[in-house]
Amino acid sequence: MSGFAGFWARERIVAPPGWSRWLVPPAALSIHLAIGQVYAWSAFKPALEKAMGIGGVGSALPFTLGIVMLGLSAAVFGTRVDARGPRWAMAVASACFVAGFLISAFGVWIGWYWLVVLGYGGVGGIGLGIGYISPVSTLIKWFPDRPGLSTGIAIMGFGGGALIANPWTAAMLASFGADRNGIALAFLVHGVVYAVFMTMGWLLIRVPADGWKPAGWDPAVQKARALVSTASVSAANAIRTPQFWLLWIVLCFNVTAGIGILERANPIYQDFFKGTAPAAQITAAATAFVSILSLANMLGRVVWSSLSDVIGRKNIYRLYLGLGALLYVVLTFVGEGNKVVFLLCTMLILSFYGAGFATIPAYLRDLFGTYQVGAIHGRLLTAWSTAGVLGPIIVNAIADARSDVAGPARYTPAFVIMIVLLALGFVANELVKPVASTWHEPAVDRQEVSA
Repeated sequence: MSGFAGFWARERIVAPPGWSRWLVPPAALSIHLAIGQVYAWSAFKPALEKAMGIGGVGSALPFTLGIVMLGLSAAVFGTRVDARGPRWAMAVASACFVAGFLISAFGVWIGWYWLVVLGYGGVGGIGLGIGYISPVSTLIKWFPDRPGLSTGIAIMGFGGGALIANPWTAAMLASFGADRNGIALAFLVHGVVYAVFMTMGWLLIRVPADGWKPAGWDPAVQKARALVSTASVSAANAIRTPQFWLLWIVLCFNVTAGIGILERANPIYQDFFKGTAPAAQITAAATAFVSILSLANMLGRVVWSSLSDVIGRKNIYRLYLGLGALLYVVLTFVGEGNKVVFLLCTMLILSFYGAGFATIPAYLRDLFGTYQVGAIHGRLLTAWSTAGVLGPIIVNAIADARSDVAGPARYTPAFVIMIVLLALGFVANELVKPVASTWHEPAVDRQEVSA
């Protein structure tokens, strides 16, 4: 294959002998650090609500639709990503994500908020989904000996994207102005900068040659642990197993518990500590709080997912869900009176939230093998789509309905719901067992896909 079409072909990016696999994480990070901007959406919320005359639920719509489209596009295009390879997928993701910002900029400028929802949430959300799964499935192929660490590094970028985008957005809005023209210009600058940054990723990415494995790695030793399959399952069969749907519940409820806080982080901090300091100081602290949560989200993806390589995926999800529920209990009853307790609880909750994303590809790889793991991962991300609706709606709708309630009590019913969901996720994780051999692909027919 030659010419323009050949440039995007998977065969064009097969790594030559001696190529370092450690060049893949930077390529993945260039995509995930960009699309991770979605976690900084709350930095736009106050300005959008004032400039466009909308409420908390309305200002959450672009974010919510973006997460919905992330899961749907990952599910729909997962198999195609495996077939066409990561360069094609990452380039398509870049085009959609950047287009989302440009459409949003135009929408704000002319005063059509529905264009922001369509652009950022719809078109940009497709970029989120395709961009999310393509580097992850590639890293799993390059790091079969360290699946938790490798996916944690890449998905760390998705969590850390807000660490960059949040203060950057705040600085732009302060410089350009928080009116419609200033918001539109901020969207435009985001799109242009991310276009350049993401291009580096799809130019650098490579896939391993057929039969490649890390030096000194013994697959038999790696797969000797409980819940780690010695065979592979197709994407079509995976969704017919109870293990897939149990993990769907685990991911959905873990994400719901974290995303509700993350999407409304700035207002939550101000509601919890309003009146404890001058308004300007509380506003600045709320902005810093979003960055701190983003840091916890980012670091949790590497630290906890790497630990899962040692103690196992099931054990690490016991930590995410069980301790997460207890942290919400503490936050509900103690958070108002102690900023340190509030900060520690929210940081740990967000670290477990991020780690859940980073660990789930390795959990899927353990249960279903590497064959079509990208497509299986894509289908499972519909749980994220569901959580992207549940989390913000639960927190924002309850907060809007209790606007007459002062302080942390405004969020008590929402936090109680999160405790229940985490408990249900804990039970689902306990029910996960090895996949029955009836779902395994025959060895003679299986072809490993190296996307």
